[in-house]
Amino acid sequence: MTAETLNIDPIWYNQLQSEFEKPYFDKLWNEVQQAYATTTCFPPKRLIFEAFNQCEWDNIKVVIIGQDPYHGIGEANGLSFSVHDGTRIPPSLRNIFKELNEDLGTELPIFGSLERWAKQGVLLLNAGLTVEKDKANSHKNMDWNVFTDAVIELINSEKEGVVFLLWGNFAHKKGAKIDGERHLVLQSSHPSPMSANQGKWFGNKHFSLANKYLRKRKLKAIKW
Repeated sequence: MTAETLNIDPIWYNQLQSEFEKPYFDKLWNEVQQAYATTTCFPPKRLIFEAFNQCEWDNIKVVIIGQDPYHGIGEANGLSFSVHDGTRIPPSLRNIFKELNEDLGTELPIFGSLERWAKQGVLLLNAGLTVEKDKANSHKNMDWNVFTDAVIELINSEKEGVVFLLWGNFAHKKGAKIDGERHLVLQSSHPSPMSANQGKWFGNKHFSLANKYLRKRKLKAIKW
């Protein structure tokens, strides 16, 4: 399995090479190939590892963990919570922008791509990197979770001072082993409409808290 085969940044590939060489990943990739050959899946195959291509290993400041890609046509672009510009902004992302507006006074964006965040050092990582059209969480039985757990553990152990934003119970469990002494771990309810309106999404101030922490560490804040 090469970086070119997976279309993943070579530096990230080197960091994760031991995972790519494990039997489970070979099986996983064969299942992905089969799924894309027989059904409509998202994101486009060339964008499966786009979160790693847009956020450099040496520049990771923040990690945001999602569950799986959007499953509607033209939505998923390989970054968690993000959609292609020109696509209708999904409800969860709309609530993210609302909280951002309340927290930092940032204007509500008219486009939904979060590529600008990724290029500043925000890893927008879904737990599962692929999904079948119109079937949320349909690839949950593939071993994507094993792979993304390894990604999180790599960052946890090799980096220091990363902000982890864990939104919703799924993300809380996914990030349960992150070392809160080495990193800043912020948790809240999920930004989806049902969870946001019933839980503690609005007012979590994660964006300003993340930037405060980064500045304290003499790092450049994120222009959310």
